[in-house]
Amino acid sequence: MEAEGLGWLLVPLHQLVAWGAAGAIVFGGVVPYVPQYRDIRRTQNAEGFSTYVCLVLLVANILRILFWFGRHFESPLLWQSVVMISTMLLMLKLCTEVRVANELNVRRRFFADFDPHHFWHWSSFADYVQCVLAFAGVAGYITYLSINSALFVETLGFLAVLTEAMLGVPQLYRNHRHQSTEGMSIKMVLMWMSGDTFKTAYFLLNGAPLQFSVCGLLQVLVDLAILGQAYAFARHPQKPAPHAVHPPGAKAL
Repeated sequence: MEAEGLGWLLVPLHQLVAWGAAGAIVFGGVVPYVPQYRDIRRTQNAEGFSTYVCLVLLVANILRILFWFGRHFESPLLWQSVVMISTMLLMLKLCTEVRVANELNVRRRFFADFDPHHFWHWSSFADYVQCVLAFAGVAGYITYLSINSALFVETLGFLAVLTEAMLGVPQLYRNHRHQSTEGMSIKMVLMWMSGDTFKTAYFLLNGAPLQFSVCGLLQVLVDLAILGQAYAFARHPQKPAPHAVHPPGAKAL
């Protein structure tokens, strides 16, 4: 009898928790970039952040949106992709403006040059937008032609989540290359890990496609590796060699 009496409270409470979880999925992914964005604006130095992180997330979320047209998954995951794409474009805009402002007498690079040696290292934010639109257009056209193929749709979904799982790899490589995590926001990585852990649990509990759960676990492992780098480099900092000084506009991978 008491259980029936509490029913009026449990139903809206369950709905409230569901809405909260959905909101966390939609907006939680962008929270880690807030401290990194603020650090870049404050220091006017974007060298510690790899813009290839933005590239990975843009590709992954465009592919995820296209996957939705072939196999509808939960709406919060779809809206998460839209919000993440907008956030990555904002990060790219800031990083490009800061980097170009710090470069002196450097030849301007454009997407239309189609120079693979300077891919994703252009002189204007508009070039990044052109590249993203070109990729979305080509991928969208291929998806339109192959949308009735179950194999193509499942492969597209796997590529989307596998690409997103590689999110931390550019930052991992950049840290290894420089033997330092200077300029990288530790708060960002900690938020990555907490968000990826929550997201993976959400996938498992809500029966999301298997690709989502497997690649979510992979993301958590990459996050742990980056935190391991931060700990190791803090304990054993590298002494900079006299000839290893880079100009302010040097490219950070």
